[in-house]
Amino acid sequence: MELRRINVFLVLFINRVFISLQSKEQVLLDMKASGSELGWLTLPYENGWEIVQTVVNGSLFYTYSVCSVDSTEQDNWLRTTFIQRRPGTTRVSVELRFIVRDCNTFDGASVACKETFNLFMSEADADVGTNFRKGQFRKVATIAPDEVTQGRVLKVNTETRSIGSLSRKGFYLAFQDMGACVALLSVRVYYKTCPSTVQSLAAFPETVADALKEVGGACVENAASPAAPRIYCTAEGEWVVPVGQCQCRAGYESTGDACQACKPGYFKPSVSSDSCQLCPENTKPSPARATQCQCEDGFFRSPSDPPTSACSAAPGAPRDLTSTTLQAEGSLQLSWRPPLVTGGRSDLTYSVACQLCDGPACAPCADRVRFEPGAADLREPTVTVAELDSHLNYTFTVEARSGVSQFGTGPSTAAITTALDYRDPPKVTLIHLDDRSPTSLALSWSLSRRPPARVSQRYELMYRRKDADGERDVTTYTVLILDKSSVQISDLSPDTTYVFRVQALGPEGNPGSYSAEHEFHTTLIAEPLTQNNSTAVMGAVIGLAVVLLVVVAVLLLRKRRLSSRGRGSEDPYFSTDQLKPLKTYIDPHMYEDPNTAIQKFVTEIDPNAVSKHKVIGVGEFGEVFRGVMKVPGRGEAAVAIKTLKLGYSEKQRQDFLSEASIMGQFSHPNIIRLEGVVTKFKHAMIVTEYMENGALDTYLKDRDGDIPTYQLVGMLRGIAAGMKYLSDMSYVHRDLAARNVLVNSNLECKVSDFGLSRVLEDDAEGTYTTRGGKIPIRWTAPEAIAYRKFTSASDVWSFGIVMWEVMAFGERPYWDMSNHEVMKAINEGFRLPAPMDCPSAIYQLMLQCWLNDRAKRPRFSDIVNILDKLLQSPESLKAIADFDPRVSIRLPSTSGCDGTMFRSVPEWLESIRMSQYKDSFARAGVTSMEQVLALRHEDIRNIGVRLPGHMKRIAYSILGLKDETSSLSVFAV
Repeated sequence: MELRRINVFLVLFINRVFISLQSKEQVLLDMKASGSELGWLTLPYENGWEIVQTVVNGSLFYTYSVCSVDSTEQDNWLRTTFIQRRPGTTRVSVELRFIVRDCNTFDGASVACKETFNLFMSEADADVGTNFRKGQFRKVATIAPDEVTQGRVLKVNTETRSIGSLSRKGFYLAFQDMGACVALLSVRVYYKTCPSTVQSLAAFPETVADALKEVGGACVENAASPAAPRIYCTAEGEWVVPVGQCQCRAGYESTGDACQACKPGYFKPSVSSDSCQLCPENTKPSPARATQCQCEDGFFRSPSDPPTSACSAAPGAPRDLTSTTLQAEGSLQLSWRPPLVTGGRSDLTYSVACQLCDGPACAPCADRVRFEPGAADLREPTVTVAELDSHLNYTFTVEARSGVSQFGTGPSTAAITTALDYRDPPKVTLIHLDDRSPTSLALSWSLSRRPPARVSQRYELMYRRKDADGERDVTTYTVLILDKSSVQISDLSPDTTYVFRVQALGPEGNPGSYSAEHEFHTTLIAEPLTQNNSTAVMGAVIGLAVVLLVVVAVLLLRKRRLSSRGRGSEDPYFSTDQLKPLKTYIDPHMYEDPNTAIQKFVTEIDPNAVSKHKVIGVGEFGEVFRGVMKVPGRGEAAVAIKTLKLGYSEKQRQDFLSEASIMGQFSHPNIIRLEGVVTKFKHAMIVTEYMENGALDTYLKDRDGDIPTYQLVGMLRGIAAGMKYLSDMSYVHRDLAARNVLVNSNLECKVSDFGLSRVLEDDAEGTYTTRGGKIPIRWTAPEAIAYRKFTSASDVWSFGIVMWEVMAFGERPYWDMSNHEVMKAINEGFRLPAPMDCPSAIYQLMLQCWLNDRAKRPRFSDIVNILDKLLQSPESLKAIADFDPRVSIRLPSTSGCDGTMFRSVPEWLESIRMSQYKDSFARAGVTSMEQVLALRHEDIRNIGVRLPGHMKRIAYSILGLKDETSSLSVFAV
C-alpha cells in the first residue's frame, strides 16, 4: 500500500516538474535516456526494487522505487547494466536524483525504517550478464537525503559521488536498500574532460579529468616561451594554474589566440606580449614581419638606442662663439649658441679644447689652465677658463657631440683665438717677511695675476723708517728697482720699525698701483727667525695628535669586532632589522578594553548581509557555517561563518573576538582573509573567506597518491610565504599544523586558526613565555616544550612537521606514539623518517628545520627561496630520499607478549590505518597473517585496493612484517 502511494506521488511530480538535465559531460550511463532498455537486475526479484513507468509529454519515463518498511532485515539490491570505461578514464562521477520518504509519516512507523541507502561498485573486464554476486561489490558511499518527503510535496535530492582509480574495462553500480522508502528518479554516470583550449598563446589538448593532472602544451605558430607551457586539469574538468606564458616572436603581435605578422610600416623588435609599433621618425617604411625600421639616409641610431627610438642626424657646429675677459685676473668666459642642426636628440653636449699658439705653431695649454664647470660633457653653452697668462694667444675649440656624432660627416666644431691683454701691470697684493736680523730684513711679495711668461717683470720698492710718536716726519723713502719679487735689505738700524710698499712696472716702465703699506721691525740682538721653527713644532704636535686619534680609533674598532663575535650566539631570527619591521603586529590583549582592538582592526558587518547555509564544522566556541555575504559592488560572496554558542560568558566572547582582532591586522595571499565581524547582535559572528577544500590534512588524506609532487611543493611554498609574512610582522603562530591550513578551489594554501598565537615581546631574545595552556607536542620545537618560549624558529620547526604531513598525505606525525614517547625520542635525536616518494631535497629541508640549535635553523625567507629554486628546476625533485617501511609505518603491535605476530588481519589493517579494507580482505578469503605475508602486488589489487597510496602502504607494511627485525627496536623509547 505504501509503495503504491509513493508511486502515485511520483507520477504527479514527474508530470508537473521534472525537467531533463542537459550536461556537457561525457555520459557513460543515463537512466532517463535509456528508457525501457534499462535491463537492471534486482535481488531479490520480488518484494524489492520495482520499476515504475509514467507517460511524460507522450514518452515513457522510468523510475525505480522500493518501500519495504514494515519488515526488518531488508537487503534489497538493484544492479545496473555493464558500464564501459572509456580509455584513459580512471575516475567517473555518479549523479543521483532521488526521493526519500520520512519514516515518521508512516502509520505506526517501524523501528526498522531507514532514510538512507548505499551505493556500491564492482569492476570487471567483461559483461557478466545476470551473474550477480554481492561479494564482488565494494561500498562507495552511504547516500543520505538533505530533505525528506513528508506530505504530497515531494522533496527531490541530488547527490554526486566520485569513483576513482578505475583500471579495468568496465564496471557495475549497485544500490542497496536496508529498509528505506526510496525512489530513484535519475542515475547518470559521466566523466569530465578539460576541453582543448588556447591560453596565453599556448595550445593544450583535450584531457580527461582525473584528480589534478599536469598537461603540457605547445606555443601557437610564431610564438615562443623560455619554458614549455603547462597547465593543470582538475577533476571538475576545469583548467587552472597555467605555468609559463608564450609570447609572439619578433615581427609578430598577438591577435586573440594567434600571432599575426606586423603590417608594413610597423615593427616589433623582440619576443614579448607587446603590439607592433608604427615606425618612428626618420626611418624608411618597413616590410611585413619587420623587427626594426631602417634609418633614412643621413640619419642614424646610437649603439645604445633601442630599435623603438627615432633616427637622428649628427649635430652641426656651435654658432657665434665669443670670449669675454672677466674681472678676475687670468680668466675669461666662452659662450656660444647651439648648432642649427641638433639632430633632435636630448643627449647634446659640448667639449672645449685649449691650445697656446705662437705664430703657426700651436701646442696644448698647460695643465694648470682650469675650466669651470669642466672641459667636457657640458650641457650649457658657456664655460669659464681660468689661470691664463696675459699677452698670449689662446685658441679655443668647441665641439658639439651627441650619440650619433661618430656617424656624421659635416663640421661640428667652432674655434676662436683670443688673448688676455691688460694695459695696467698686475697689483702687489701682499708683502711677506721671510727673515730678519738687527740690521736686515728679507721680504717677498705676491701679485694679483701672473705676468706673461716671456716678459721680465720689474718692481719698484719704497721703504722708510717709521718716525717715533711726536716726531716730525722728515724721513725720506729709499727706492729700489728690482727684477724679481723678493729682496734682502741691509744696513738697517737695530730694534727699528720700517714701512714698505711695492708696485709692479709695465713693459714700457709704466707704473702700476702701489700696494698697501706694511711695517716690519728689526731685532735688538742677533736671533734666528722662529717663525719656521714654531711652524715645525706646531706641525709635529698636530701630527702626534693625529697618530693618537688613529690608535684610539683602531682600538675602538677592535673592541667592537670582539663584541660582535661575543654576540654571535644570539638568536639570528631576531636581529635589529627583524625587531623593527615596516609593520608590526599589535597584541589585542594590550588594550585595556578589548572592544578597542575590534574597532581598530576589524570591519563591522551588518547582520542582514550575512546568511548561514550549512554546518561545515565545530569550533572551540561554536559551530562553523558555510554561508553567503552580500558585498557592495561585488554581489554575493561565499564565506565561512564562525559563531559563538549560546550561554557564553563575557570572557568567552572576548576570547572569541580576539582572534578577529589578530586576523584583521594581516593582509597576505597565504593568510586567511577576514571579511569582518558581527558584534552588535546577540549572536556574535566572525566572517572569513570560504575555502572550498577545507583543512589541508583532510584534503590530502582523501587524495593519497593522487597529487603530483610538484603540486605538493607548490602548496608548501604558499604556506612558507604566509609564515614569512607573519615572521616579518614579529608574530609567532605557535600552532602551525596541516589541520590549521585551509585549501581553496585553486589549491592555494592559507594559514589560519590564530587561537593559540601570540605576539613576540620586545625583549632581547624575542620570545614569548606562556602561562599554562595546551601545547601541540607533535608539532612543537623542543625548546618551546621545555621552557615555554616560542620564537619564529619554533614556528620553523612546526613548518618542518607540516612539510612531513604534506609529503605523507596527511599522515599523523609520530604515528600512534604517546606524547611522552615523542618528547623522549626527540631528545634522544630521533627525527621523522622520509615519507614514501619524498624528494631528497625536501627531506633535507625538513631535517634543517628540526635542528636542535634553533639559531641554525633556516628562516622563513630562506625556506621560501629554497622552495622557489626547487620549483624553478623540477629536475631537482626527481631524486627520492631513502625510505624504510619499518620506520615509516609504525607497527606498535607487531607481536604480543608471547612473541607471535598480529592476532588477526583486522588488527593489522587497523594498525596501518587501512581498516576500510577489512571486508575486502575477508571477501577475498585472506583471514590469517600467514596469507597476508604471501600476498603479491597483483593480489592486493585484486582484493580491491586501487588507490596508489593505499597500495604502497599495504605493500610496504607486508615488506616490514617479512623482515626479521621488528620495527619496535627502532622505537625503543
